[in-house]
Amino acid sequence: MQLAHCHGPVGLKNIPPGAGKLVLAGNPNTGKSVFFNYFTGLYVDVSNYPGTTLEISHGRFGRDVIIDTPGVYGISSFNDEERIARDIILSADIVINVVDAVHLERDLFLTQQVIDTGVPVIVALNMLDEAGRHGLEIDIQLLSDLLGVPVVPTVAVRKKGLKELKERLAGAKTGNITPGLNPLINLLVNRLGSRGEALLVLEGDPVVAERHGLEPGNHREEIYLKRRERVNSIVKRVLRESPEAASLGGLLGRWMLRPVTGIPILALALYAMYQVIGIFIAGTVVGVTEETVMLGIYEPAVRDIVGRFIAGESAFGTILIGEFGLLTMTVTYVLGLLMPLVIGFYFFLAIFEDSGYLPRIATLVDRLLTGIGLNGRGVIPLILGFGCVTMATITTRLLASDRERRIAVFLLGLTIPCSAQLGVIAGMLAAVGGWYVALYVFVIFTVLVMIGTLLNALLPGSSSELLIDLPPLRLPGLDNVLKKTATKSYNFLKEAFPLFAFGALIISVFQVTGILEFLQELLAPLTVGWLKLPKETATAFIMGIVRRDFGAAGLTGMTLTPAQTVAALITITLFVPCIASILILFKERSRKEAAMIWAASWVVAFLVGGIVSQLHGALGWDSGFAEALLIILVFAGMTLATVAASHLLKRYK
Repeated sequence: MQLAHCHGPVGLKNIPPGAGKLVLAGNPNTGKSVFFNYFTGLYVDVSNYPGTTLEISHGRFGRDVIIDTPGVYGISSFNDEERIARDIILSADIVINVVDAVHLERDLFLTQQVIDTGVPVIVALNMLDEAGRHGLEIDIQLLSDLLGVPVVPTVAVRKKGLKELKERLAGAKTGNITPGLNPLINLLVNRLGSRGEALLVLEGDPVVAERHGLEPGNHREEIYLKRRERVNSIVKRVLRESPEAASLGGLLGRWMLRPVTGIPILALALYAMYQVIGIFIAGTVVGVTEETVMLGIYEPAVRDIVGRFIAGESAFGTILIGEFGLLTMTVTYVLGLLMPLVIGFYFFLAIFEDSGYLPRIATLVDRLLTGIGLNGRGVIPLILGFGCVTMATITTRLLASDRERRIAVFLLGLTIPCSAQLGVIAGMLAAVGGWYVALYVFVIFTVLVMIGTLLNALLPGSSSELLIDLPPLRLPGLDNVLKKTATKSYNFLKEAFPLFAFGALIISVFQVTGILEFLQELLAPLTVGWLKLPKETATAFIMGIVRRDFGAAGLTGMTLTPAQTVAALITITLFVPCIASILILFKERSRKEAAMIWAASWVVAFLVGGIVSQLHGALGWDSGFAEALLIILVFAGMTLATVAASHLLKRYK
């Protein structure tokens, strides 16, 4: 189909001039991604919305383009998601509004607000199968008549109704406006030239009002009340509810939210994730992709081909096929090691998203994360960080405020070991005894709590409230999970690969020019005098900048006491993240802020590692139990003191 384009551009890349715009809109967790995948197939583009770090997916649909907006409960200027959704919807030729049939009363408020803007709308009434399991019956024809727009029943995960929706797109209508709004809108519409913008000015949207040099209106409460009354009236007429016994999914969903049952369920889910990603993928799969394929077949072949034209020992040969070569280490690291782990994490994330479990995890840990300046959404990048800190840093874009993104980025780069590094660390800790393992885990955890608590106290503002929808638990559709995994993994590869190559180029140049050896000598006094480690560990720290597991692996061949092992591993964990993460850090944050975070991670790593080493030296004990217990108590006291000081700072700030 070809739409008559009638609105200005939305500012996204690769949208052909004059292409009609179909816009997907809906509340969070209504299944919009399934519709988007159905309409676009494989031809998907992802762009940062201008002026933000939020990514918007869009793809071709015939000669037109379909755009997926963030899940929102309304279109206004309350947050970045609503501002972006508002601007894209107002520029749409047709809005496909996806409505969750189970939460009809909630979702129709957005439907009615979009209809009130005067944009043509077609409603996809989704998840009708779940509504039936909840004992809900909806008169679809009456709903269509009352809204004044086509309503198509769908079960998107089973592809039911999608073909009919596609066929009925041309029948989208402007719909029945909320009673009582026309007189108000008509006062402004001639002056502004847009019914939607006139409505938003009346609702008090400061951004839209500023565009037209107007003061925001004061009719929001009046308009919202009229709209809520209309939605309630519609739902009362079209919805019938029959008594239904609690389903297993509903019961399990409630268990997931209660700490007594939710924490064990979360621990079980994370253990399953660890077994698949940390054991199977990081061990078996990466053993094949990195060692057998890349190191055993790819790298020798590349070195042989390039070596015929360029001497491997030359400067240019070192840069191309050397230890950190652009054609060797870069490709091996990204495709052989990183991508299997990234795919594994995105696969689990898609399962957690589509099953409805992810918002329950966020709700469960919300109170805990509030203490370190985040809300429950912060658990998502923190979990992803155990797979790849580079990837997790990118996903901090989903957090609600810049303050939370700043805290999350710092904690990720400082305290979260990636899966590749964690595998080496686990192997080394296994050889030194259980109490030293407990010491390592406790120190890293207390540093996370202390730094997060301090940032929460020092940074202006406070944690945003967790406003999150809890969809019903459902079995995720495999095709949608695989499509999400493939799309996100490809986008990560496209964004991260150039940065890895740039990092490898820098290190190779350092190696050729002797700068790398100079830096190793520069760090040696600090490692020997303060950390009480062999001089050679300086090399491990430098290697850790290139790749975090390189740093940890560099310690494995050294003769270290158990106490030295723990101190070295604590330092290498808290040390600056790998160069790819550093480059992403500078991309996501301002240069000044990224430099401060980078420098602070150096200070914290050597300070904490040195404290552990100095305490061990002062005690002079050989007992792992007594030594580890006392150091744990010292860090526990430091944590309590930090929390108390932070409360005082917040009180008098």
